[in-house]
Amino acid sequence: MKVAVVSLGCAKNLVDSETLLAKLEESGAKLTADINSADVVVVNTCGFIEEAKEESLQTVSHILSAGKRVIVMGCLVERYKEELKKSLPQVEAFFGTESWEEVVYSLDLKVKRKGKKRLLSTAGYAYVKVGEGCNRLCSFCTIPAIRGRYRSRSVEDIVSEVISLTEEGIKEINLISQDTTYYGKDNGENLVKLLEKLERIKGIHWIRLLYLYPAEVSEDLISFIKNSQKVLPYFDIPLQHISDRILKSMRRGYNEKFIRNLIYKIRKEIPQAVLRTTFIVGYPLEEEKDFLRLLSFVEEGHFHWLGVFAYSAEKGTYAYDLGDPIPPSVKEERGEELINLQRKISAGKNREFIGKTLEVLVEGYCDENPFIPQGRAYLHAPEVDGFVYIDTKGKQIKKGDMVKVLINQSSDYDLGGVLIK
Repeated sequence: MKVAVVSLGCAKNLVDSETLLAKLEESGAKLTADINSADVVVVNTCGFIEEAKEESLQTVSHILSAGKRVIVMGCLVERYKEELKKSLPQVEAFFGTESWEEVVYSLDLKVKRKGKKRLLSTAGYAYVKVGEGCNRLCSFCTIPAIRGRYRSRSVEDIVSEVISLTEEGIKEINLISQDTTYYGKDNGENLVKLLEKLERIKGIHWIRLLYLYPAEVSEDLISFIKNSQKVLPYFDIPLQHISDRILKSMRRGYNEKFIRNLIYKIRKEIPQAVLRTTFIVGYPLEEEKDFLRLLSFVEEGHFHWLGVFAYSAEKGTYAYDLGDPIPPSVKEERGEELINLQRKISAGKNREFIGKTLEVLVEGYCDENPFIPQGRAYLHAPEVDGFVYIDTKGKQIKKGDMVKVLINQSSDYDLGGVLIK
């Protein structure tokens, strides 16, 4: 039986899909990346916001129209299983999140208990979940309802997985969860202690922390990153807004003063730190003055990278009762204005790297030119930030290599340079 797995949504979903791939392979399925040649296609869906739901539904419908057997799993099913059964009767089965074994059984395959935990779809780097679920009650977010309360993994389990990843040649570990700074608060573990143990693992070159809740970025964590040889000075901190009025309604637990103090602490301790954040535009209470306040804050140039989401009214969230009064066109205009402003800021920050030598993890080759290798430096998280394009001067490098590059070019999002080692 040939099985293809389509993974939609975030990196946490990708880890789930990689876990499923390993279980399918161990159970005797033949895996393929070619949907057209597959006997069965499993779609791991995202149901976080309206745009993600639409992408999931369109993907499933497209595969069904090709006459394929389809199994749907993941976040969208957790939220809308009964509705999906009615609207997509051609789908063979529906399963929620972490339903790997159920999917395998549904294909009349025998689940095996040993073997790889995951079948990686990335080269040189991997994501590692430190926990599942979320205890936050942000007014706009459906994750606690979909994924449940936060459940930290044990330090031993995470360390064991990371060691196994090094045996596959992985050099960069990206620690993820819905709220990575919450790690250990439910089981007596501690994020800094986890990092101390991970840092001792031979073979791991970089450790990157993703999805840090602002109110939990402690001075101990900042200090550890400052002195660490492996934990990158890369702070992915989703702020969502800067207006105190909006932040209070969002139930974020902090205000503008706190945000400014946090940025000051990070910059004071780690001047070379790279900050990434995300903002939501079009929240129901967001007036023009709130958006202008946000625009002014971004213009100050605190961030190297910035993502923007248009507010999506999700049933079951606290903000749902506020309605959705801001027209989609206004949300789009505000989002574009923020992104265009940040593009200029990112370009300026990239120019500061010209003349500097950066360590780069090689990921593959440029889409536009298959002869130009590309990789990422410490300032680039996988999939969401820019690349470093490498002039090798005829020398051979391959995926997963760590190389040194003298930067001599920059653009809005990317860097270019010459291989020196």
